[in-house]
Amino acid sequence: MKKLMFYFLISSIIPGKLMSQTTTKSTEDNRSAIAILDSFANAFNAHDADKIISYMTDDCIFEASAGPDVNGEKFVGKDAVKKAFEDVFKNYPDAKWNNPHHFISGDRAVSEWIFTGTKPDGSKIEVTGCDLFTFRGGKIYIKNSYRKNRPPIPKS
Repeated sequence: MKKLMFYFLISSIIPGKLMSQTTTKSTEDNRSAIAILDSFANAFNAHDADKIISYMTDDCIFEASAGPDVNGEKFVGKDAVKKAFEDVFKNYPDAKWNNPHHFISGDRAVSEWIFTGTKPDGSKIEVTGCDLFTFRGGKIYIKNSYRKNRPPIPKS
């Protein structure tokens, strides 16, 4: 009977200890990833392409919401990705990604946001969207963007 009680006690305590250690580490990782994503969003809203790229790996990938391929237009490497972001800022000089909310799971993350911007012809865009991220080595490796397809609001 003592042996049975001992096994019961050990089997009850050890899994809880292991789970709490995993949860603590995961929470720390999540905080770090959320801090990166918050800073990343702030750099976008500041139109600071150099700062944006500093959060990404050297071989980063950006898959835009639109483009000729099934995954939109794909940009690979810091130079190509930086230029793609700079082009967005040229096309929407007042572009903002508002109210970002982030969800983390392991090395993957999702950011939801509302994009607003004005095109050079004066028409406005306001759409919800999200980014799917893959992290590697504490940096963003892949940024895969999706957004609603809403016609521009004509200049008033």
